[in-house]
Amino acid sequence: MNATPRVLALLDDILAAARPDQRGALWQLAEAGRELDANLVRLPAGAEVGEHQEDVLDVLLVVVAGGGLVRVAGGELVLGPRSVLWLPRTSRRALAAGPEGLTYLTVHRRRPGMAVKGPGGSSAYEGGEGPCMLDRVCAECGRLSEDPAPVFCSRCGERFPER
Repeated sequence: MNATPRVLALLDDILAAARPDQRGALWQLAEAGRELDANLVRLPAGAEVGEHQEDVLDVLLVVVAGGGLVRVAGGELVLGPRSVLWLPRTSRRALAAGPEGLTYLTVHRRRPGMAVKGPGGSSAYEGGEGPCMLDRVCAECGRLSEDPAPVFCSRCGERFPER
C-alpha cells in the first residue's frame, strides 16, 4: 500500500488563529506511522530556550516569523525570517527571541521510545512494541507470543529462556 501525500497544515492560518500571547508548540506533526517529527513553536519577544543538547537527533530549524539569536559554542548566530539552521546532534545551543518574537519550525527524525530507569538502573521500555521481538518467538514451534514477557509458549508449552 502506498501512502498518499497531502497538505497537513497551512502555517499562515495557524499563526493567524493563535492568540498573540500564545507561546510554545502551535502545531505538531501527529500522523500515524510517520518517521519524522515536526513542531511549529513560538517564543514571545525576549523569551529564551535555555542551553541544551540533543544527543540522539539532528534537528533542522526553519524560522517562519520574527527573529532572534542562537547561542552556540564559539558565538551567536543571527536568525531572521526564512533562516534555515542545522543543529547537529551533540551540539549545545540556546535560543533567544528578538523584539518581534521568534516562530520556527523544527523537523527531525522521530525520537526513539522512552525508557524508564528501574530501581536497579535497568531500562523498562515504555514506548510501545520494541523494534525486535525475537525474544517473544518460541524456539520450538516459532509462534510469536502476545505476552511481552512470556514464560511458556501458549501453543507448544515450551519454556522461554529467562531474561
